[in-house]
Amino acid sequence: MTRLRILCYALPFVLLFGCSDETTVYENQDGDVALENDQNVLAKDVVLDAAGVLDVTAFTKSANKFSKPGDEDAQATDFPMELVAQIKPPKYSNAQNLTASHVYLEGNYAYVSYNTPEAQYAGALDIIDISDPRNPYIRSRLHYTNADINAITYSNGYVYAAGGFDSEKSTRSEENSFVARLSASNGYFSTSNIKYAFQEGFVGNGVMVLDGSIYVTSGRDGVLGSYEPNTLDLQNSYTYQDLRSIAYKDNTFALLDGGTGVRLLDGNFQSTGDIAITTDLGHAKRTLDFYDGHIVVSEGDKGAGVYDLSNGNLVKYIPIAIHPDGVASSDIVTNAVSANEELLFMANGGGGLAIAKNDNGQLETVGLIEIRGSINYVESKGDYLFAASGTEGLQIIKLNRPDTSLEAVCATYSTYWGTNRLTIADNDEKGYRGSKAFNRITVGKNADLTLCGSWTVRNDVRIEENGTLAMNGYMLIGSNSRKKKIVVEEGATLKIEGYFAIYGDIELKDGASVVFIGDGNEAYVSGQVKKGANVSVTGNFTDTLNKF
Repeated sequence: MTRLRILCYALPFVLLFGCSDETTVYENQDGDVALENDQNVLAKDVVLDAAGVLDVTAFTKSANKFSKPGDEDAQATDFPMELVAQIKPPKYSNAQNLTASHVYLEGNYAYVSYNTPEAQYAGALDIIDISDPRNPYIRSRLHYTNADINAITYSNGYVYAAGGFDSEKSTRSEENSFVARLSASNGYFSTSNIKYAFQEGFVGNGVMVLDGSIYVTSGRDGVLGSYEPNTLDLQNSYTYQDLRSIAYKDNTFALLDGGTGVRLLDGNFQSTGDIAITTDLGHAKRTLDFYDGHIVVSEGDKGAGVYDLSNGNLVKYIPIAIHPDGVASSDIVTNAVSANEELLFMANGGGGLAIAKNDNGQLETVGLIEIRGSINYVESKGDYLFAASGTEGLQIIKLNRPDTSLEAVCATYSTYWGTNRLTIADNDEKGYRGSKAFNRITVGKNADLTLCGSWTVRNDVRIEENGTLAMNGYMLIGSNSRKKKIVVEEGATLKIEGYFAIYGDIELKDGASVVFIGDGNEAYVSGQVKKGANVSVTGNFTDTLNKF
């Protein structure tokens, strides 16, 4: 079995080190780190086959069940999500089973770490450019052939990665856990002057940058250590029994200790309280996060434990909502949790990816995101959600929350409450604001529908004769695996102010018109724009694929 070898050479540019509290510069002399920037190679690992509208099944309390995708009697959900892409895990000679272990989002880049569940050590790092949701790509990739990489963060042109290797194979470190500092300028890794610091513990499993320090957790019999970002000189180190995860909010550190529970510390590492957890967390990675005055912990087959931050009391467990047939019970466990504003996401292994939110004072499961694979990790920040699903790879999901700039513009319209089949009767006029996921939309003859906010449509959209559909904000129709169409009948009008995308065709019948209002508009059409006689397309817009 090969392992990471941190080597020292009698060369002027290599700094020697002698104990686990010191720092070294590791030069890539023996191939343990391999850089891949060839876009022809990396492009093969970006899968867009299912890109587009993502099904979210809603939980109906009154019926005590989940709706099925495409059920037109179900309520329209508040989650107009889309699958941006799937990223295949890296593969190389001794690493055929890598999975994403952590994701950090900064600006237009997603920084991803990978490890392996196998006995050997192997990992990787990716930088993924998500500036264009229609065209994400892996910008740079780094293979770690002899080390697991379990956590990643970014700051000021550098990636910091925490992981583990076999210290018994090293003559330079007696510790398994490490943190690495790698140059990552403009979205590209460099293997020059990679710095490492080592710490006591089974494996590095958490890393964050805060107030000019790098914080690292290092598992069983490990530490919470702080390091100077440029030199990785050790600043402080505190011993714990079994650290699994770290979170920070409002001058409070929350450490998940597999031996005791949640340790709460202030910004000076002084204890402010402990939250006892009786769940046996086993040896798997578990995570925690802050949510609306609470700490939420992934607790395996119990689901997610919700604890009052003020007193440490257990409020409730959010159970795993589904137990699919044919899936081993050992795989139906909550592996990770991630909070993003009002939403909490739960990676439930074979139980899927669940959405929970505060519903009349109770944090409850409200939906399931229909993605394939066993979900072993989840991370959400801003308008993005990342889910690692074993052999299905890393799935990049866009939440499509309405832009805050639309709040005043949309204020005059009402919120839509109804089924996911939106039908406007002939000669009727309706306007709605907010965000919804529809199954289909039909605007009747001489009818007028205005949608202001963020909207997805799973199936077709039809505007009947002399009808008008006006959208302001964001609208997405269909997917690569389920191509759909929007039909604008004779004399009907489609008005677009914002971003409009369809995986499929636009059919403009005789006398139909498309009107782009204002500036900054964009239209993405994967199929064709089919025009009848006397069709007009007016206004300023970017025709992404030149289909008009």
